[in-house]
Amino acid sequence: MDANNDGGEPPVLLLVGSSGGHLAQLLALRPWYEQWRRCWVTFDTPEAVSLLAGEDLVPAHHPTTRNVPNLLRNALLAWRVLRGRRVAAVVTTGAGVAVPFVVLARLRRIPTVYIEVYDRIDTPTLTARLCRPFLSAMLVQWDEQRRQYPEATVVGTLL
Repeated sequence: MDANNDGGEPPVLLLVGSSGGHLAQLLALRPWYEQWRRCWVTFDTPEAVSLLAGEDLVPAHHPTTRNVPNLLRNALLAWRVLRGRRVAAVVTTGAGVAVPFVVLARLRRIPTVYIEVYDRIDTPTLTARLCRPFLSAMLVQWDEQRRQYPEATVVGTLL
């Protein structure tokens, strides 16, 4: 199924993030996304599976840090997910799993939103630096983070 020829399927919000703190920050957005049909991309860890019980979950390949084979596997996964669903937007808090989803979504003209994690105040994350050229919107949780991202919108802390 092509994203532009959806066969009547309602659009889906694609929430992408590594498990642990990245996932916790996305889960904190529940009041905002609960009215949307959504699909999650994260690692197949017991914690993530438990937290996302009943949700549409696509397991990503990990580890992602300095792991080129898994980057390529996740790029193929991103291509399949973005091609197989009518994605309204990609929202992510990182980390490495986010890069192929953001890049490929942007190439398909799907809006991309990156939320910088709350614990990186003085320096940007590598994932944010890699995703930044492909973003529709950059959100930060602290005013101080705007030193690294002057174009960002401050949304306040999620946790």
